[in-house]
Amino acid sequence: MTETDDVGPADVTLLTARAVEPGYEQDFREWFGRVTDTASAFPGHLGDGLFRPATAAGPWVLIHRFRDQESARHWTTSPERAALFDRCEGHHQSEVARRELTGMETLFTTAHDTPTTAPPRWKMALAAFAAVLPISLIGNGLLGPALRAWPLVARVLMLALLFSTLMTYLMMPAVTLVLRRWLYAATSTAREGPTR
Repeated sequence: MTETDDVGPADVTLLTARAVEPGYEQDFREWFGRVTDTASAFPGHLGDGLFRPATAAGPWVLIHRFRDQESARHWTTSPERAALFDRCEGHHQSEVARRELTGMETLFTTAHDTPTTAPPRWKMALAAFAAVLPISLIGNGLLGPALRAWPLVARVLMLALLFSTLMTYLMMPAVTLVLRRWLYAATSTAREGPTR
């Protein structure tokens, strides 16, 4: 049983880094367009993304999001995907990294991250706490009195919607940006290896 089995279904983000030969970037983008068109027809598909490298020699990062593990597995094991990835036309067949993220890990991944790193879970928990605290204080302080007359379920639904939206689109991106060096300190050291 995986950790996601313990907490119920969670969306899955598939990250793949591929090396592209210089001069074939447009061909690669067109190929990725065919991949996204095909993936979007699969049940549970939530969206795609493509991030260009920070440097000319860096990898391109492909992102696919699915509703759950079963949807992601249906795509990754499909003959349609296999056919697309077999026809890379020789200029970007080199897959340099792959990672599958579920649950909170997806909130700590940005366009600048390689798909092989993630902060330790205790750091993710502290960063999430730093994001939740101001939302909770402001939400309960400002909306609490206004929603006091609402039924309990309606009040909780309103606050949950507000909190999850602000967490996803405002607070987590801001917190991960501010705490980036601290969040990824251990993984950066591990990738670089010990100095001699």
